[in-house]
Amino acid sequence: MAKSGMSRRSLFKTSLAVSAVGAAGVAFTARVAEGAPNPGPKADPTIHGCDDWGARQPTGTILVENHKPTYIVVHHTAGANSDDLSKDHAFAISRDIQNFHMDTRGWIDTGQQLTNSRGGHITEGRHRSLEVLRGGTKHVQGANVGNHNSEVIGIENEGLYTNVDVTPQLWDSLVALVSYIARQYGIAPEQIKGHRDFNSTECPGETLYARLPELRDAVGGRLGVPVTQPPTWPLLKVGSAGTKVLAAQHLLRAAGVRDVPVDGVFSDSTFRAVQGFTREHGVTFDPCYASRVADESGLLGAGGWPLITPTLHPGNQGDAVRAAQLLLSDGRISPAGVADQSTVDGVRAAQSANGLPATGVIDARTWQALLAR
Repeated sequence: MAKSGMSRRSLFKTSLAVSAVGAAGVAFTARVAEGAPNPGPKADPTIHGCDDWGARQPTGTILVENHKPTYIVVHHTAGANSDDLSKDHAFAISRDIQNFHMDTRGWIDTGQQLTNSRGGHITEGRHRSLEVLRGGTKHVQGANVGNHNSEVIGIENEGLYTNVDVTPQLWDSLVALVSYIARQYGIAPEQIKGHRDFNSTECPGETLYARLPELRDAVGGRLGVPVTQPPTWPLLKVGSAGTKVLAAQHLLRAAGVRDVPVDGVFSDSTFRAVQGFTREHGVTFDPCYASRVADESGLLGAGGWPLITPTLHPGNQGDAVRAAQLLLSDGRISPAGVADQSTVDGVRAAQSANGLPATGVIDARTWQALLAR
Protein backbone atom coordinates (compact mmCIF):
# COMPACT_ATOMS: atom_id res chain seq x y z
CA MET A 1 0.00 0.00 0.00
CA ALA A 2 1.27 3.42 -0.72
CA LYS A 3 1.09 7.14 -0.71
CA SER A 4 1.05 7.97 -4.38
CA GLY A 5 1.20 11.18 -6.37
CA MET A 6 -1.30 11.72 -9.17
CA SER A 7 -2.13 14.51 -11.55
CA ARG A 8 -5.20 16.63 -10.79
CA ARG A 9 -6.86 15.37 -13.96
CA SER A 10 -6.34 11.74 -12.99
CA LEU A 11 -7.47 12.31 -9.42
CA PHE A 12 -10.61 14.15 -10.55
CA LYS A 13 -11.61 11.50 -13.08
CA THR A 14 -10.80 8.59 -10.76
CA SER A 15 -12.87 10.20 -8.02
CA LEU A 16 -15.80 10.45 -10.42
CA ALA A 17 -15.42 6.80 -11.35
CA VAL A 18 -15.44 5.49 -7.79
CA SER A 19 -17.82 7.86 -6.00
CA ALA A 20 -21.21 6.64 -7.21
CA VAL A 21 -23.50 5.39 -4.43
CA GLY A 22 -26.60 3.34 -5.17
CA ALA A 23 -30.01 4.49 -4.00
CA ALA A 24 -30.08 1.74 -1.41
CA GLY A 25 -26.78 2.95 -0.03
CA VAL A 26 -28.03 6.52 0.23
CA ALA A 27 -31.11 5.31 2.07
CA PHE A 28 -28.98 3.25 4.44
CA THR A 29 -26.67 6.18 5.17
CA ALA A 30 -29.65 8.45 5.77
CA ARG A 31 -31.24 5.92 8.11
CA VAL A 32 -28.07 5.72 10.19
CA ALA A 33 -27.75 9.50 10.23
CA GLU A 34 -31.30 9.74 11.58
CA GLY A 35 -30.42 7.36 14.39
CA ALA A 36 -32.72 4.54 13.25
CA PRO A 37 -31.80 1.03 14.43
CA ASN A 38 -29.88 -1.17 12.02
CA PRO A 39 -30.63 -4.87 11.54
CA GLY A 40 -27.95 -7.51 11.70
CA PRO A 41 -25.57 -8.79 14.38
CA LYS A 42 -24.93 -6.29 17.16
CA ALA A 43 -21.95 -8.02 18.77
CA ASP A 44 -18.75 -6.19 17.93
CA PRO A 45 -15.93 -8.35 16.50
CA THR A 46 -12.96 -8.83 18.79
CA ILE A 47 -10.27 -6.33 17.83
CA HIS A 48 -6.95 -6.45 19.66
CA GLY A 49 -5.56 -3.00 20.35
CA CYS A 50 -2.01 -1.78 19.74
CA ASP A 51 -1.01 -2.43 23.36
CA ASP A 52 -2.11 -6.07 23.05
CA TRP A 53 0.39 -6.88 20.31
CA GLY A 54 3.24 -4.74 21.60
CA ALA A 55 3.15 -1.86 19.14
CA ARG A 56 5.83 0.80 19.16
CA GLN A 57 4.74 4.34 19.85
CA PRO A 58 4.19 6.56 16.79
CA THR A 59 6.95 8.98 15.87
CA GLY A 60 4.48 11.74 15.03
CA THR A 61 0.97 12.97 15.72
CA ILE A 62 -1.90 10.70 14.70
CA LEU A 63 -4.31 12.73 12.56
CA VAL A 64 -7.99 12.23 13.34
CA GLU A 65 -10.24 13.36 10.50
CA ASN A 66 -13.30 15.27 11.71
CA HIS A 67 -15.62 13.23 9.50
CA LYS A 68 -16.53 9.64 8.73
CA PRO A 69 -14.67 7.70 6.05
CA THR A 70 -16.39 7.30 2.69
CA TYR A 71 -14.89 3.92 1.74
CA ILE A 72 -13.82 0.68 3.39
CA VAL A 73 -10.78 -0.58 1.47
CA VAL A 74 -9.60 -4.20 1.37
CA HIS A 75 -5.87 -4.93 0.95
CA HIS A 76 -3.64 -7.97 1.14
CA THR A 77 -0.18 -7.90 2.71
CA ALA A 78 1.26 -9.75 -0.32
CA GLY A 79 3.37 -11.76 2.10
CA ALA A 80 3.57 -15.47 2.79
CA ASN A 81 0.42 -17.56 3.21
CA SER A 82 1.34 -18.92 6.60
CA ASP A 83 -0.21 -22.07 8.07
CA ASP A 84 0.15 -20.58 11.56
CA LEU A 85 -3.35 -19.42 12.46
CA SER A 86 -2.56 -18.50 16.05
CA LYS A 87 -3.14 -15.19 17.77
CA ASP A 88 0.56 -14.98 18.59
CA HIS A 89 1.35 -15.18 14.88
CA ALA A 90 -1.20 -12.43 14.15
CA PHE A 91 0.51 -10.24 16.72
CA ALA A 92 3.91 -10.96 15.17
CA ILE A 93 2.59 -9.99 11.72
CA SER A 94 1.32 -6.71 13.16
CA ARG A 95 4.75 -5.95 14.61
CA ASP A 96 6.41 -6.91 11.32
CA ILE A 97 4.17 -4.55 9.35
CA GLN A 98 4.70 -1.69 11.76
CA ASN A 99 8.47 -2.13 11.67
CA PHE A 100 8.46 -2.13 7.87
CA HIS A 101 6.27 0.93 7.62
CA MET A 102 8.22 2.92 10.20
CA ASP A 103 11.77 1.78 9.49
CA THR A 104 11.67 1.31 5.71
CA ARG A 105 8.84 3.55 4.54
CA GLY A 106 9.59 6.25 7.08
CA TRP A 107 5.97 6.56 8.18
CA ILE A 108 4.98 7.61 11.70
CA ASP A 109 3.15 4.34 12.40
CA THR A 110 1.47 1.38 10.71
CA GLY A 111 -0.19 2.54 7.48
CA GLN A 112 -3.51 0.71 7.71
CA GLN A 113 -6.07 1.16 10.44
CA LEU A 114 -6.80 -2.56 10.90
CA THR A 115 -5.13 -5.90 10.17
CA ASN A 116 -6.81 -9.28 9.68
CA SER A 117 -4.78 -12.48 10.01
CA ARG A 118 -5.19 -15.80 8.23
CA GLY A 119 -6.39 -17.17 11.55
CA GLY A 120 -9.13 -14.55 11.69
CA HIS A 121 -7.51 -12.48 14.44
CA ILE A 122 -8.11 -8.74 14.00
CA THR A 123 -5.64 -6.18 15.30
CA GLU A 124 -5.57 -2.43 15.41
CA GLY A 125 -2.94 -1.05 13.02
CA ARG A 126 -2.43 2.68 13.34
CA HIS A 127 -2.77 3.93 16.91
CA ARG A 128 -6.15 5.33 17.99
CA SER A 129 -7.95 3.62 15.07
CA LEU A 130 -10.01 1.39 17.37
CA GLU A 131 -10.91 4.16 19.81
CA VAL A 132 -12.05 6.47 17.01
CA LEU A 133 -13.90 3.70 15.15
CA ARG A 134 -15.91 2.95 18.27
CA GLY A 135 -16.96 6.60 18.38
CA GLY A 136 -18.50 6.30 14.91
CA THR A 137 -18.21 9.97 13.93
CA LYS A 138 -14.54 10.47 12.97
CA HIS A 139 -11.71 8.34 11.62
CA VAL A 140 -7.96 8.08 11.89
CA GLN A 141 -6.12 8.99 8.71
CA GLY A 142 -3.86 6.16 7.61
CA ALA A 143 -1.42 5.67 4.74
CA ASN A 144 -2.84 2.89 2.59
CA VAL A 145 -4.53 4.37 -0.53
CA GLY A 146 -2.62 7.00 -2.48
CA ASN A 147 -4.43 10.34 -2.73
CA HIS A 148 -7.46 9.03 -0.84
CA ASN A 149 -6.21 8.54 2.70
CA SER A 150 -8.54 11.18 4.10
CA GLU A 151 -11.51 9.22 2.71
CA VAL A 152 -10.75 5.60 3.57
CA ILE A 153 -10.40 3.10 6.36
CA GLY A 154 -8.12 0.27 5.25
CA ILE A 155 -7.90 -3.39 6.24
CA GLU A 156 -4.75 -5.40 5.52
CA ASN A 157 -5.44 -9.12 5.13
CA GLU A 158 -2.46 -11.34 5.81
CA GLY A 159 -1.33 -13.27 2.75
CA LEU A 160 -0.93 -13.17 -1.02
CA TYR A 161 -4.18 -13.73 -2.93
CA THR A 162 -3.13 -13.51 -6.55
CA ASN A 163 -4.20 -17.08 -7.33
CA VAL A 164 -5.16 -18.73 -4.02
CA ASP A 165 -8.15 -18.10 -1.80
CA VAL A 166 -8.25 -16.74 1.72
CA THR A 167 -8.75 -19.07 4.69
CA PRO A 168 -12.30 -19.55 5.99
CA GLN A 169 -11.20 -17.91 9.24
CA LEU A 170 -9.93 -14.81 7.48
CA TRP A 171 -13.08 -14.56 5.36
CA ASP A 172 -15.44 -14.87 8.32
CA SER A 173 -13.57 -12.25 10.31
CA LEU A 174 -13.41 -9.95 7.27
CA VAL A 175 -17.19 -10.12 6.82
CA ALA A 176 -17.72 -9.43 10.53
CA LEU A 177 -15.21 -6.57 10.60
CA VAL A 178 -16.45 -4.84 7.45
CA SER A 179 -20.06 -5.18 8.64
CA TYR A 180 -19.13 -3.58 11.95
CA ILE A 181 -17.30 -0.68 10.27
CA ALA A 182 -20.17 -0.14 7.83
CA ARG A 183 -22.68 -0.12 10.67
CA GLN A 184 -20.60 2.26 12.78
CA TYR A 185 -20.16 4.79 9.99
CA GLY A 186 -23.28 4.26 7.89
CA ILE A 187 -21.19 3.17 4.90
CA ALA A 188 -23.19 1.50 2.12
CA PRO A 189 -21.97 -1.88 0.83
CA GLU A 190 -21.34 -0.29 -2.57
CA GLN A 191 -18.52 1.65 -0.92
CA ILE A 192 -16.55 -1.46 0.00
CA LYS A 193 -13.60 -1.27 -2.38
CA GLY A 194 -10.32 -2.94 -3.21
CA HIS A 195 -7.05 -1.01 -3.24
CA ARG A 196 -6.97 -1.44 -7.03
CA ASP A 197 -10.20 0.56 -7.34
CA PHE A 198 -8.13 3.65 -6.56
CA ASN A 199 -4.56 2.91 -7.68
CA SER A 200 -3.05 0.70 -10.40
CA THR A 201 -2.02 -2.24 -8.23
CA GLU A 202 -2.67 -5.97 -7.93
CA CYS A 203 -3.83 -5.46 -4.34
CA PRO A 204 -5.81 -7.20 -2.86
CA GLY A 205 -4.95 -9.94 -5.38
CA GLU A 206 -7.07 -11.35 -8.20
CA THR A 207 -8.75 -13.98 -6.04
CA LEU A 208 -9.69 -11.79 -3.10
CA TYR A 209 -10.68 -8.91 -5.38
CA ALA A 210 -13.01 -11.25 -7.29
CA ARG A 211 -14.77 -12.00 -4.00
CA LEU A 212 -15.57 -8.36 -3.21
CA PRO A 213 -19.08 -8.63 -4.75
CA GLU A 214 -19.65 -11.57 -2.41
CA LEU A 215 -18.33 -9.51 0.50
CA ARG A 216 -20.68 -6.64 -0.34
CA ASP A 217 -23.61 -9.04 -0.52
CA ALA A 218 -22.66 -10.61 2.83
CA VAL A 219 -22.38 -7.21 4.48
CA GLY A 220 -25.64 -6.07 2.91
CA GLY A 221 -27.30 -9.18 4.31
CA ARG A 222 -26.04 -8.43 7.80
CA LEU A 223 -27.14 -4.82 7.59
CA GLY A 224 -30.47 -5.60 5.97
CA VAL A 225 -29.96 -3.46 2.88
CA PRO A 226 -30.00 -4.32 -0.85
CA VAL A 227 -26.69 -4.13 -2.69
CA THR A 228 -25.84 -2.65 -6.07
CA GLN A 229 -22.40 -3.65 -7.32
CA PRO A 230 -20.33 -0.57 -8.29
CA PRO A 231 -18.60 -0.07 -11.65
CA THR A 232 -14.88 -0.84 -11.78
CA TRP A 233 -11.89 -0.48 -14.08
CA PRO A 234 -10.19 -3.71 -15.21
CA LEU A 235 -6.56 -4.40 -14.35
CA LEU A 236 -4.31 -5.31 -17.29
CA LYS A 237 -0.81 -6.65 -16.77
CA VAL A 238 1.93 -8.60 -18.53
CA GLY A 239 0.34 -11.79 -19.82
CA SER A 240 -3.10 -10.26 -20.40
CA ALA A 241 -4.40 -10.58 -23.95
CA GLY A 242 -7.51 -9.99 -26.00
CA THR A 243 -9.94 -7.25 -26.94
CA LYS A 244 -9.46 -5.15 -23.80
CA VAL A 245 -5.71 -5.07 -24.32
CA LEU A 246 -6.13 -4.17 -27.97
CA ALA A 247 -8.56 -1.40 -27.02
CA ALA A 248 -6.09 -0.13 -24.40
CA GLN A 249 -3.31 -0.03 -26.99
CA HIS A 250 -5.49 2.06 -29.32
CA LEU A 251 -6.38 4.37 -26.44
CA LEU A 252 -2.71 4.80 -25.55
CA ARG A 253 -1.96 5.71 -29.16
CA ALA A 254 -4.83 8.20 -29.13
CA ALA A 255 -3.28 9.72 -25.99
CA GLY A 256 0.02 10.22 -27.82
CA VAL A 257 1.95 7.03 -27.01
CA ARG A 258 3.23 6.12 -30.45
CA ASP A 259 5.64 3.32 -29.51
CA VAL A 260 2.99 0.95 -28.10
CA PRO A 261 2.24 -2.12 -30.26
CA VAL A 262 -1.32 -2.75 -31.42
CA ASP A 263 -1.48 -6.53 -31.21
CA GLY A 264 -3.80 -7.32 -28.30
CA VAL A 265 -0.97 -8.69 -26.15
CA PHE A 266 0.14 -6.98 -22.94
CA SER A 267 3.84 -7.63 -23.41
CA ASP A 268 6.86 -6.00 -21.77
CA SER A 269 6.73 -3.27 -24.42
CA THR A 270 3.14 -2.41 -23.52
CA PHE A 271 4.09 -2.47 -19.84
CA ARG A 272 6.87 0.03 -20.51
CA ALA A 273 4.55 2.22 -22.59
CA VAL A 274 1.99 2.36 -19.76
CA GLN A 275 4.75 2.94 -17.24
CA GLY A 276 6.18 5.88 -19.15
CA PHE A 277 2.82 7.44 -19.88
CA THR A 278 1.49 7.25 -16.33
CA ARG A 279 4.71 8.53 -14.82
CA GLU A 280 4.63 11.44 -17.26
CA HIS A 281 1.17 12.27 -15.95
CA GLY A 282 2.17 12.21 -12.30
CA VAL A 283 1.02 8.74 -11.28
CA THR A 284 3.51 7.11 -8.90
CA PHE A 285 3.40 3.59 -7.53
CA ASP A 286 4.48 1.53 -4.56
CA PRO A 287 3.80 -2.10 -3.74
CA CYS A 288 1.26 -2.84 -1.03
CA TYR A 289 2.81 -3.86 2.27
CA ALA A 290 5.65 -6.18 1.30
CA SER A 291 8.80 -4.99 -0.44
CA ARG A 292 9.01 -8.25 -2.38
CA VAL A 293 5.96 -7.46 -4.52
CA ALA A 294 6.85 -7.24 -8.21
CA ASP A 295 7.03 -3.88 -9.99
CA GLU A 296 3.49 -2.64 -10.56
CA SER A 297 4.34 0.67 -12.20
CA GLY A 298 3.31 -0.51 -15.67
CA LEU A 299 -0.01 -2.07 -14.74
CA LEU A 300 -3.04 -0.48 -16.37
CA GLY A 301 -5.75 -0.03 -13.78
CA ALA A 302 -7.67 2.64 -11.90
CA GLY A 303 -4.70 4.99 -11.93
CA GLY A 304 -4.28 4.84 -15.71
CA TRP A 305 -7.65 4.23 -17.40
CA PRO A 306 -9.07 7.70 -16.57
CA LEU A 307 -6.09 9.25 -18.35
CA ILE A 308 -6.71 7.43 -21.64
CA THR A 309 -10.51 7.26 -21.89
CA PRO A 310 -11.68 10.56 -23.38
CA THR A 311 -15.30 11.57 -23.72
CA LEU A 312 -16.36 10.70 -27.28
CA HIS A 313 -19.24 12.23 -29.21
CA PRO A 314 -21.01 11.20 -32.43
CA GLY A 315 -18.81 12.06 -35.40
CA ASN A 316 -15.49 11.78 -33.53
CA GLN A 317 -12.70 9.90 -35.31
CA GLY A 318 -9.44 8.19 -34.48
CA ASP A 319 -7.88 5.50 -32.31
CA ALA A 320 -10.09 6.17 -29.28
CA VAL A 321 -13.18 5.52 -31.43
CA ARG A 322 -11.52 2.34 -32.73
CA ALA A 323 -11.10 1.22 -29.12
CA ALA A 324 -14.78 1.75 -28.39
CA GLN A 325 -15.80 -0.10 -31.57
CA LEU A 326 -13.59 -3.04 -30.64
CA LEU A 327 -15.24 -3.26 -27.22
CA LEU A 328 -18.73 -2.94 -28.69
CA SER A 329 -18.11 -5.81 -31.11
CA ASP A 330 -15.90 -7.85 -28.75
CA GLY A 331 -13.17 -7.62 -31.39
CA ARG A 332 -15.25 -9.28 -34.09
CA ILE A 333 -15.04 -6.40 -36.56
CA SER A 334 -12.24 -4.30 -37.99
CA PRO A 335 -12.99 -0.85 -36.56
CA ALA A 336 -13.25 2.06 -38.96
CA GLY A 337 -12.45 4.67 -36.32
CA VAL A 338 -15.45 6.89 -37.06
CA ALA A 339 -18.32 7.30 -34.57
CA ASP A 340 -21.01 6.81 -37.20
CA GLN A 341 -24.70 6.10 -36.59
CA SER A 342 -24.21 2.37 -36.09
CA THR A 343 -21.55 3.06 -33.47
CA VAL A 344 -23.80 5.55 -31.68
CA ASP A 345 -26.65 3.01 -31.74
CA GLY A 346 -24.35 0.40 -30.25
CA VAL A 347 -23.25 2.78 -27.51
CA ARG A 348 -26.85 3.62 -26.66
CA ALA A 349 -27.77 -0.06 -26.47
CA ALA A 350 -24.82 -0.74 -24.14
CA GLN A 351 -25.76 2.23 -21.97
CA SER A 352 -29.36 1.07 -21.68
CA ALA A 353 -28.26 -2.45 -20.81
CA ASN A 354 -26.16 -1.07 -17.96
CA GLY A 355 -28.74 1.32 -16.56
CA LEU A 356 -27.00 4.42 -17.93
CA PRO A 357 -28.58 7.33 -19.81
CA ALA A 358 -28.70 6.35 -23.49
CA THR A 359 -26.97 9.47 -24.80
CA GLY A 360 -24.66 7.87 -27.34
CA VAL A 361 -21.82 9.84 -25.75
CA ILE A 362 -19.04 7.70 -24.30
CA ASP A 363 -18.16 9.04 -20.86
CA ALA A 364 -16.22 7.43 -17.98
CA ARG A 365 -19.16 5.29 -16.80
CA THR A 366 -19.78 4.10 -20.37
CA TRP A 367 -16.12 3.18 -20.82
CA GLN A 368 -16.33 1.14 -17.61
CA ALA A 369 -19.46 -0.61 -18.87
CA LEU A 370 -17.82 -1.41 -22.22
CA LEU A 371 -14.68 -2.71 -20.51
CA ALA A 372 -16.76 -4.95 -18.24
CA ARG A 373 -18.32 -6.79 -21.20
